[in-house]
Amino acid sequence: MFSRLALRNVRRSFRDYGVYLLTLTFGVGLFYTFNSLDGQGALVYLTNVGNPIVEAITMLMDIFSVFVAVVLACLILYANRFLLRRRKRELGTYLLLGLSQGQVSRLLFLETGLIGLISLAAGLALGVAASFGMSALTLSMFEIDVSAMLAINFSPRAAGKTVIYFGVIFLLVMALSGVQVSKSRLIDLIHGERKNEVLKPRPLGVAVFQFVLGVACLAAAYAILLYFGMALAIAILPLCIVMLSLGTVGTLLIFRSLSGFVMKFVQGHPGLYFKNLNVFTLRQWISKVHTTYMAQTVVCILLLLAIGITASSLGLNSTLSAMTDQEAPFDITIQNRSADDSGAVDFTAVLENGGFDTGSLLSGEVDFCVYYNDTALTGVEDVSGILALSDLNTLLALQGKAPIALSPGEHKLLDAWGDGLVTGSLGIYTAVVEDAAARQLEVRRQYWSANYTGDSARTEEQILQLIRPLQLENQLRVESRLSIYADMVGNKILALFLGLYLGFTFLLAAAAVLALQQLSQAADNTGRYAILRRLGAEERQVKKSATQQVALAFLLPLALALVHSVVGMKAANDIIFTVGKVDSTTSSMITAGVILVVYGGYFLATSLACRRMAKNA
Repeated sequence: MFSRLALRNVRRSFRDYGVYLLTLTFGVGLFYTFNSLDGQGALVYLTNVGNPIVEAITMLMDIFSVFVAVVLACLILYANRFLLRRRKRELGTYLLLGLSQGQVSRLLFLETGLIGLISLAAGLALGVAASFGMSALTLSMFEIDVSAMLAINFSPRAAGKTVIYFGVIFLLVMALSGVQVSKSRLIDLIHGERKNEVLKPRPLGVAVFQFVLGVACLAAAYAILLYFGMALAIAILPLCIVMLSLGTVGTLLIFRSLSGFVMKFVQGHPGLYFKNLNVFTLRQWISKVHTTYMAQTVVCILLLLAIGITASSLGLNSTLSAMTDQEAPFDITIQNRSADDSGAVDFTAVLENGGFDTGSLLSGEVDFCVYYNDTALTGVEDVSGILALSDLNTLLALQGKAPIALSPGEHKLLDAWGDGLVTGSLGIYTAVVEDAAARQLEVRRQYWSANYTGDSARTEEQILQLIRPLQLENQLRVESRLSIYADMVGNKILALFLGLYLGFTFLLAAAAVLALQQLSQAADNTGRYAILRRLGAEERQVKKSATQQVALAFLLPLALALVHSVVGMKAANDIIFTVGKVDSTTSSMITAGVILVVYGGYFLATSLACRRMAKNA
């Protein structure tokens, strides 16, 4: 009997609480996707090339998975609390029919187990599909052809970890549900839906004071963040605590003061206040603000974290790509650091003697030297290397850049040890002088840079095989675009994975909390919607009122979170000012699209569900 009853209740839950089940499925899918990274194509490739960042990515994802599991557990427990509140009358009816509290707890245990099994199965299927999409996204970051690694793979390790984590969460939900039912009195269960919150009028003066104080707290938090910078504000613990406290208190005070402001404003405009069902809509929303302003504050902070982390990770990926292009202007650069003792090496001759066709496999090459500085000859001080002007212009020409000219006796300092001039770095503080002065100096190091024409990986492997014997006689340092890009792609993947993992988790939590809250309130309002119909309200007006209440709940936290995120993105840009700025335009557009799909999807699903409840009242 209990099994059939539990199965019937689960089927009904799919119809009435689809958002809850959808959240469970998304949570399981999200957890599996980011714990199956070790089997995805990008990390498989980085493992094959021996990139050490794979271990760091795996370790960090394991650490953050524990944090994400805690967040999802709190979300599921919060959602289950709302659902039990909605079902109080039903559970009380079971007790009236003669079931004991232990039997009702057993029924809830079976229902939660069935819902857990269904959401685990659906979430794992969704996670496998999402991991394929994530693999395609990360493989698209590579400049070489790695399409052979793009395949749908199932990770037993990630699936087992997901089942264990969520199994523990569902067991915790079962236990707490049973405890909550066992401690409830029959009369509280029967009349649970009739308990309304007492609406205490709040003086306008109090609301104004709270609003002004909240704005002042937020302004102080913004000032600390922008004046000291994000890195310093987070690193100094007392300063971080003060900033976070001011931001949280300011957000809370603003939401707490809204009810007084909105009520006085609308009541001051009778045409708006008495239009359609605005009186009912406003009263219903304000009657919940007194207890939901805490939830609104939490949701706003979650949205801030979701927006900030997602936008920063996406923008940082563009910045890392720009850094890679600057660090690797040539496909390969070989640095002969023993040129002052052993002499220069004719790299072109070495390659051609080994059967390498430089004419067809290389689109361009340059061989030049950096010289020891002699201040008496060059007139340059505080540098350790000298580069001839003609060599510099040859390098610039191969990069498609305009040449430079020097007046007699003039010199030019290269910034940051000559970074961006060859692949890797010149490794010494360098100045450019006229050829006549440079050729009189002693050779310090030799550099050979080239670009490929065909398959980059295959061409580079041929060059390295021919160069390796020379490394026993000369101190050669080889830096290539592929090796630098592989290292940089590892950093990009780390930033992208962590950003998307945390961003999606916080966004899912924020949207689900609001959706479940609004569904619970809509269920409580069904009796009031029925009364409105008896009073002559049109069906269109009742549905519109339900949608407006959902819109207020979703849009207010999002609006304040966007204000917070603008300040946060400004501070994030200042951190990486020395290497470039976060691509705020592109990252903001992508983040807006993510919010529109996830947050907007929850808003739409919640609105439709609330409108259906209002219609069926």
